[in-house]
Amino acid sequence: MSLKVVFMGTPGFAITILAAIHGSKHKIVGVVTNVDKPAGRGKKISTSAVKDYAVAQQLPLLQPSSLKDPTFVKDLQALEADVFVVVAFRMLPKVVWSIPPKGTFNLHASLLPAYRGAAPINWVIINQEKESGVTTFLIDEKIDTGNVLLQEKIQLEKGETAGSLHDKLALLGGKVTIDTLEALQKGIETQPQLTDGSEKDAPKLTKENTRIDWNKSLDEIEAHVNGLSPYPVAWTELCENEKTARIKIYGVKVELCSHDYAQQRIVIENKQMKIAHSQGFLHCKSIQMPNKRRMEVKDLLNGYSFDPMARLK
Repeated sequence: MSLKVVFMGTPGFAITILAAIHGSKHKIVGVVTNVDKPAGRGKKISTSAVKDYAVAQQLPLLQPSSLKDPTFVKDLQALEADVFVVVAFRMLPKVVWSIPPKGTFNLHASLLPAYRGAAPINWVIINQEKESGVTTFLIDEKIDTGNVLLQEKIQLEKGETAGSLHDKLALLGGKVTIDTLEALQKGIETQPQLTDGSEKDAPKLTKENTRIDWNKSLDEIEAHVNGLSPYPVAWTELCENEKTARIKIYGVKVELCSHDYAQQRIVIENKQMKIAHSQGFLHCKSIQMPNKRRMEVKDLLNGYSFDPMARLK
């Protein structure tokens, strides 16, 4: 027996889970995603990744401007879905999440109750955790607090980035979502999220919290860069020739050693760019200079020479 599913989501992460449901025995009777909106300097109309997939697969699509719109609510009710599945979407009003008889569940990319919030994949790496995973839980009035259905964990590898963990958790999320649908069919006892006050959150990433803090240890800085690569990317300021400009750093490697260079001085040796630190050097492997595209440092140094006194701050 299959369940009738309405899927709600927006970014690329959600597509893997949507595709897993679409390829299963369960039937997608509706896909809900954000409205199209202008983006970029040219204000070209941008569509969500979930919409692109739904259109390509000819799945019924809804794009409400308001989730409380009575017409939208009636359209949802008319689909007669058994369950709603939510992945990386907006906070739902009760009038929506209370519609399906088997409930509405969210797939969150962390081991709840740890890392509630908008950016769990990034913060798990930034905080140098050893494991992560995905959790399905029933939606309630608050954010990421509902009773847990299923949870599965994975170990983080050395050098893990937000990009690599994103892809792993998306695949795992597809599996756990299908397992959750099967469990709901059979009947499953949910478990409350038990907190002890030690859980870390995953707040929205901002200009302030993505900036590199050079007072932190080299390991912490490496984790910060990895946790923000390839998006939204760690940044710092380049001070060169009495000018200051913002640059982005995508990949680094730590070298622990003693040296006589001033803190944050840029050192160029053997086609390598490294930043002086009290514990040694931070080797930059991939960066983006102001108004330029992302480049491997070895390629950048073929055509660009840093001032001998250049530093980062």
